[in-house]
Amino acid sequence: MNTALPPTKYGVVVFPGFQALDVFGPLSTLNVLSRDHSMELAVIAESLTPVSTNPEPNTFVSSSFGQEILPTHTFTNAPEVEVLIIPGGFGTRSKVSMAPVESYIQSVFFNLKYVITVCTGSAILAGMSLLDNRRATTNKCTWSLVTPLGPKVEWVRKARWVVDDTPGVPPVWSSSGVSAGIDVTFAFIQMLYGAGTAESVANVMEYERHLDDKWDPFADVWGVTGDLD
Repeated sequence: MNTALPPTKYGVVVFPGFQALDVFGPLSTLNVLSRDHSMELAVIAESLTPVSTNPEPNTFVSSSFGQEILPTHTFTNAPEVEVLIIPGGFGTRSKVSMAPVESYIQSVFFNLKYVITVCTGSAILAGMSLLDNRRATTNKCTWSLVTPLGPKVEWVRKARWVVDDTPGVPPVWSSSGVSAGIDVTFAFIQMLYGAGTAESVANVMEYERHLDDKWDPFADVWGVTGDLD
């Protein structure tokens, strides 16, 4: 457990085509945590217009099945946050959607205390060279699409989540695909709030955690082969 005072100001960026569980998995976990800890949340987007999990028109997804989230702040008036959660989703493949997201992240990144990326959220940082010479992981079913975006990243092939705490830059907690965002959030809670608190939150949620950061059967499922890191 980290003996420093835990953060109180959390933010999550959303954009058209974000993956629902990438956002709501970690937030559901933090919601339970916030019952006993003083915490603030900012949902940050390009505008205050509801943001859908449906990506902008594209060649990848044709379904109109989706949900919307209402931002609390925009990239231009967002409050200072200590922890920034960056989800993935099909929207990360849109240069138009990503431009304002990247601009915001660039403006705040080095002032953050912690960064949590879920799924292809790590692709955003990798494409901005913010993960150069740092360890990270990502969704294994999109491994071949994401990893070329960060040729200088030390990509970890088999991992539920990866923590990179390189000195002088904000620690980055990156998770594998979608549901792994819940496990990386629990690992984050355990480090900052203690194992007892993490276990209590998991019991309230009736969630069985994956405690091993190297647990990753999906690397084999999706053929992410080669020397394991």
